[in-house]
Amino acid sequence: MSAAHLEKLNEGQRAAVIHGIGLPDGKVGGPLLIIAGAGSGKTNTLAHRVAHLIIAGADPRRILLMTFSRRAAAEMGKRVERICAKVLGDKGGILTDALTWSGTFHGISARLLREYAIELGLDPQFTIHDREDSADLMNLARHDLGFSKMESRFPAKGTCLSIYSRAVNAEAPLEDILRANYPWCAGWHKELRELFAAYVEAKQTQNVLDYDDLLLYWAQAMSDTAFSDEIGDKWDYVLVDEYQDTNCLQATILTGLKPAGRGLTVVGDDAQAIYSFRAATVRNILDFPKEFSPAAEIITLDRNYRSTQPILAAANGVIGLARERFTKNLWTERASNERPRLVTVRDEVDQAKFVTDEVLENREAGMRLKDQAVLFRTSHHSGPLEVELTRRNIPFVKFGGLKFLDSAHVKDMLAALRFAQNMRDRVAGFRLMQLLPGVGPATAQAALDAIADSADPIETLDQLPCPARAQVDWPSLVELLAGLRSGASGWPAEIGQVRAWYEPHLERIHEDFEMRRADLLQLEEIAAGYPTRERFLTDLTLDPPDATSGQAGVPLLDEDYLILSTIHSAKGQEWRSVFVLNTVDGCIPSDLGAGTTDEIEEERRLLYVAMTRARDSLNLVVPQRFFTHGQSPTGDRHVYASRTRFIPANLVELFECRAWPVVAPGSDPSVGPRQVRLDVGARMRGMWR
Repeated sequence: MSAAHLEKLNEGQRAAVIHGIGLPDGKVGGPLLIIAGAGSGKTNTLAHRVAHLIIAGADPRRILLMTFSRRAAAEMGKRVERICAKVLGDKGGILTDALTWSGTFHGISARLLREYAIELGLDPQFTIHDREDSADLMNLARHDLGFSKMESRFPAKGTCLSIYSRAVNAEAPLEDILRANYPWCAGWHKELRELFAAYVEAKQTQNVLDYDDLLLYWAQAMSDTAFSDEIGDKWDYVLVDEYQDTNCLQATILTGLKPAGRGLTVVGDDAQAIYSFRAATVRNILDFPKEFSPAAEIITLDRNYRSTQPILAAANGVIGLARERFTKNLWTERASNERPRLVTVRDEVDQAKFVTDEVLENREAGMRLKDQAVLFRTSHHSGPLEVELTRRNIPFVKFGGLKFLDSAHVKDMLAALRFAQNMRDRVAGFRLMQLLPGVGPATAQAALDAIADSADPIETLDQLPCPARAQVDWPSLVELLAGLRSGASGWPAEIGQVRAWYEPHLERIHEDFEMRRADLLQLEEIAAGYPTRERFLTDLTLDPPDATSGQAGVPLLDEDYLILSTIHSAKGQEWRSVFVLNTVDGCIPSDLGAGTTDEIEEERRLLYVAMTRARDSLNLVVPQRFFTHGQSPTGDRHVYASRTRFIPANLVELFECRAWPVVAPGSDPSVGPRQVRLDVGARMRGMWR
């Protein structure tokens, strides 16, 4: 057998590829854990291991390869085929065509459940609901039980489905899930248990499975020894990618398939375990070796092919302070004199200006916008930057949530301002009126028709009959519009009035109103930088509807664009230059993710993931103050922030520290970097003297 296909692998990769292959008497090797650091060639290593198994004579029909997306499975299959073809020629293609058990956990499970439906008590003609269908079915059960008409607000269908899903995937009691993740729903424990029982009964009556059932049925089947032996015997080798992102159900499935670990390989990086909100648990990968006797062999891939050594040194320093981890220090042959930068700015406005200036400077130096990315902990953190990018006509794509200005609650606020500005704006009025309970499309349309030709639209609105459910809220809307149109409060106080009116509706409409409220406060701060309401609304007008969709997507008219992304959505990606926003306590770690030691450790891993996305240049931006609302008895609208705890004083030397804007010695620090060079106004006044 030729080993030419292994020549380009480094020592660690080669050891992982050949582990337990070619043993005497056709024996299958024991369990293997590959700890693959960021940028260490994980996908390439796993593809070579699958290909090496096939080249060594393993039956591809008896290999199970599970990834976390269909796209990843398809890419892995193509790589395996290319490697086999180089060694085996046409035969390699024939063999890889037989690698039919390759896909996601859920996809593989759907095939198995269909095959073994009768044995599992299922009708083989079952259908599978997507999340939207599942939420609708949950809502029907919720309505049938009368929970939608209770005096106190019962959790919405989406929240109920999320609670159910987390309890199933974490294999945890409902009480524990509510206490740890949904404390505001804890008072509905009894009703939720009743609802979930009705939901399960409805699914079984209708012969449907939801997304979570695909794993649950498979895991439950593994509890029967005879059945798990039969399923496990289908494959000699089971390989799993991204094992740090698995949940308890998936771990149960794997140990059921290969209880002794023979032929089992899992690949992952505990330092990149950041999906606990999806019920993934880092314990799966940390505890994997001791699940078996003898313990699984551990092979570490620590040579990085992505980043420069100074970036890796800083990332190693951050993750090196983790409470529990597999020890590894990433290294590379990519030397550089440029350390990652810790950039201190005054506030989020300066942060947006700094990032925009740097992005444009990089572009002038020949770096495409696509080769640059701005990462953030939470979607709304990018709000001021999106406004600045739009103002300066820099196209961008955002991953991980809607664009700030496209999110429903921000559009609701802007609709109120736009309708007050121009009451013939039917789009704004239609959206605004339907925020009121009891006001539907027909009522809104009738109101807009009534004021279309009215000399005094406010008086006309005030005299219109309205639905009984809107009797309380309609007058307050008219009062708001009258106040805005009078201009009595002045700008930017007007946007504060809109927010005060809208917040009760926000809480009624959205389950996650607390997080959305942060966006509204952010919008209020942005508005303070504009002299008038008209100027604010004009400058915030985004691209025409045919240029972008409601979701943040690729600008259709630009071939180059900047990447904006949450850190979660950036995992697995890389860019030449990376900016990380709000590298301060309260953002990284998030205030909402700093309740327990485990949560703090996951926040540390989030920063590590963000840092290791950078190839050549890394900027961690540290605003010194943040806009707040009503936090101080003196009315101060800013609070001061401190650098993230994950970069303590002893790690600062790994960074280049700088402040922006750069202020000349002896100058007024309150003056920005741009100075008045020509007072054109004074010259013009002088012309008439």
